[in-house]
This record gives sequence, structure tokens and C-alpha cells, in this order.
Amino acid sequence: MKINSLLIANRGEIAIRVIQTAKLMGIETWVLKTSKEPNALYLSAADHVIDFSDHTDEILEFLDIEKIIRAAKDHKIDAVHPGYGFLAESPVFAQRCEDEKLIFIGPSPDAILKMGNKTIAKQLARKHKIPLLEGSLGDVKDPTEAKIIASKIGYPVILKAASGGGGRGMRIVENEKEIEKMFKMASSEAAKAFNDPAVFVEKYVRNPRHIEFQIFGDKQGNIIHLGERECSVQRKHQKLIEESPSAALDTDLRERMGKAAINIAKTVDYYSAGTVEFLLDSDNNFYFMEMNTRIQVEHPVTEMVTGLDLIEWQIRVAQDEPLPLKQKDVKITGWAFEFRINAEDVQAGFSPSLGVIEKMSLPKSKNIRIDSGIQEGAIITPYFDSMIAKLIIYGETREKAIQYSASALKKLWIKGLKTTIPFCKEVLNNSNFKKGKYDTSFLVKEMKIHYFQDKDAELLAAYFATYDFARRLKEDEDKSVDFGKGKSITPWILNKRMKSL
Repeated sequence: MKINSLLIANRGEIAIRVIQTAKLMGIETWVLKTSKEPNALYLSAADHVIDFSDHTDEILEFLDIEKIIRAAKDHKIDAVHPGYGFLAESPVFAQRCEDEKLIFIGPSPDAILKMGNKTIAKQLARKHKIPLLEGSLGDVKDPTEAKIIASKIGYPVILKAASGGGGRGMRIVENEKEIEKMFKMASSEAAKAFNDPAVFVEKYVRNPRHIEFQIFGDKQGNIIHLGERECSVQRKHQKLIEESPSAALDTDLRERMGKAAINIAKTVDYYSAGTVEFLLDSDNNFYFMEMNTRIQVEHPVTEMVTGLDLIEWQIRVAQDEPLPLKQKDVKITGWAFEFRINAEDVQAGFSPSLGVIEKMSLPKSKNIRIDSGIQEGAIITPYFDSMIAKLIIYGETREKAIQYSASALKKLWIKGLKTTIPFCKEVLNNSNFKKGKYDTSFLVKEMKIHYFQDKDAELLAAYFATYDFARRLKEDEDKSVDFGKGKSITPWILNKRMKSL
């Protein structure tokens, strides 16, 4: 069945990203308007807007399965794209779409269910001889059971939520004394984040690299991978910078990890976009961690080095079309980085920075791509994720990509709130990052400077404050201001002097 109309059950930059490809394919696009973002940029990008502003239920609009299904049916929409987050990995949502004869742009409900539960996914991996870390065979029911398992495999261990991801419901346990406290914390956080308190125990690998493989399957049983992404620059288990390919992999290791990623996907007859995540230790041993059954935030770096449109592939697979390429046809060319520009105060532990985007300047070049859901005047609220843009840079080599990234970050600025832009600049200045010698401990070990600020920030702040002061005085007195001894100053003179600094 050809998709003629599509509801994007999401917001922000991913909604705009899906809309762009859908329009190129001649597909009519629909989005949901909420009272929390009545003037959001993605609303103007779509062909049609469904008003959810009167939503009064306690559940968030983008999580209200029945209301979204009803809206799609009422407007005779063919398909639903969940983006990432929200309902993207909800087997219930995928099943309800299937029940109502709506095309769900993603994998089957069964695949989402099995891979979405990490304990089930690990059991499948173990059965098919995919490398795994030692740990519990399933969920652990209480701290006592967790202690027994931890004593067998040795400390440190990590407690992980069986459902969900994004670093939530995870606690590292260094010794037996900590396990009861950490178990309760992990379970409680998992219950709040995923409505599932179940956790499992796993051997904790200190300072691994986080490598993920982009896989893709169709409904005819074909599954391939599109190379890897390095995601080791993280804070609180959440990614900040990604690159593709990884400097840590050679041809042999890439082939072995790629085959393992495809094999785990085959266990659930996977189709659509998915990501298989691995931990890679210092001896190049890799271990299956989890599978994400959706498009990833960092999918653009794969698009940059392959020249493929993964959203288009998702839509075509959902229309029962076969994959356009075989594994031997996939070519990785050049290098790409993605920098997540978050509205966060890095000095305050990456806490959200709320406010209004007063001014912004975005760099432009043939090797630069910016995926964003904001514009000047946009209000950053506490209701949604703090990521406001993604800066994606391509270079012929890793060295060139780093060079282009540094140049682009210098030209990227956002006024009105704090962002991770200065932090990203500091990462690029790090010698080990430049060499590709880093792992998930990078933030703690390498970023010893805890105060990230552009060197000209104070000068610029003084300039704007003084300029504004002079402008206001001019408005009050029409011409100029007497500063004594016959000297006067106007905003234009001030501007000229400041430029000479």
C-alpha cells in the first residue's frame, strides 16, 4: 500500500526532519499542536495541524495512544511516524496502529516488545551466541538476589532498567554495601520513566567505548548494516557527540560487529531502522548491550557518510518495498560528526536552561547540516527534552571533519540562554579526542576544565549592555548624551569604537 498521508506523532527537529522527506516523496503531512508549544516551528513545516491544545488529561499529549489513533482515523490518515522518544518504542502503540489499519512506520510490535525489554533481548543474544557480559539471566526480584549474582560475577556491577533507555534506571555498584540502596534507586527511576520497575544485573566494564551499528531490514527478510557510530562522549549515560565511522574499528572488527548486529536483528525478523549497541573494551572485545527499535537522534551522521536518506528507507519499507541495496553495495565515504546543541547549563551539571531564543546565527556550508526545531523567539520550556539543535559536519577525513567542525562551532551562537556550544568547542580542542583515543570516561578524565565559556563572551555582553544603554539615552534625548567637558557619544560612535577592540 502506498502511503499518501502521514501523521508525525512527535515534535521539534525530528518532526521537521520527517516532514522534509515526506514532502519530497509527495506525502501529505500532519502534526499535533500542543498548548505547551503553540508557536513551535514544526507546526509551520507541516501541511496540516491537528489541535491538541485542549488536552487536559494527566498524560502528555504525545503519549496519549488512543487520542493519537483517533485523530489519525478521523482525518483518514494512512500512516504514523513516531520519531524517537515518546511512543517510538511502545509495542502497544504499534499494535494499536496495526489493529486500526494504520501503517506504523517502524518494526513489528513483536520486535519492539522483545528488543525493548533488555532481559529478553539478552536471552535471545545468548541463545544465538552474540557476545554478552556476565550477569543475571533475567530480571532480579530484590536486592538479595542482586547480591548473590554480583558476588558470583564480581564487583563492580551495574543495575539497569529492563525497559527503556537514555541512561535512566541505571546505577553502578562498587561493593555489596551499596547494592540495596542502588537497587531501590534504579528500580524507582525505572518505574517513573518507563512504568516498569524491573531491573537486571550486569558486569560493569570500566571505561569502554560505546559503539552502535545502524541496521535496516525489510519485510522480505533482508537485513543489512550501514556502518557504525561512535557515541562515547556522554554525560549521565546520555550522548553528546557522535561520529561515523569510529576511529577504534578496523576492517576485521567492523565486519565481526556488523555481523553480530545483523544476527541479533534476525532473531526477531526485524524490519525498518534499528540500532544495535555494543560496549567495546580496551582489548577490542565487544559485548551486546541493547537494541533501539527506532530511528536514532544521531542518524544524520550515517546519512552523511552513506549518502542515504534513512527516513525515506523507513517509509518505503513500511510500504512493503524491499531494501534498495545489498550489504556489498553499502559504501562508507568520509567522516561525519554530530554535536547535540542542548539548552543546558554545563557548569550546573548539564541542568536545563530555560528561556527565550533571543538571537541565533547558524553557519552555512556545503558540508554543514543543521537539524533544528527552533527559531528566534522560540521559548524553551521544561516540558520537553533539552536538545534544541543538531550540528552535523562532513569531511573527507576525520582530521578535515574536526577542522570543519571547529570552524562551524565558531560561527554558531544562540543568545538568550545557556547551551552546550562552548563545551563542544572544548571537546574539539582536546588532544586525545583529536587522536580518536577516548572512551565513555572522557568527560570525567579529559574535561578537567569545569567552566566552559567563549573567550569573548564577557566582551560581547559588555558591548550589548553599553550599546543598549546608549540607545535608550538617545531615545530619551533624541540626539546625543553629554558626558562632560563638551564630549558626547552616540550609539554609532560607540559601535565603531567597540568594533575596533
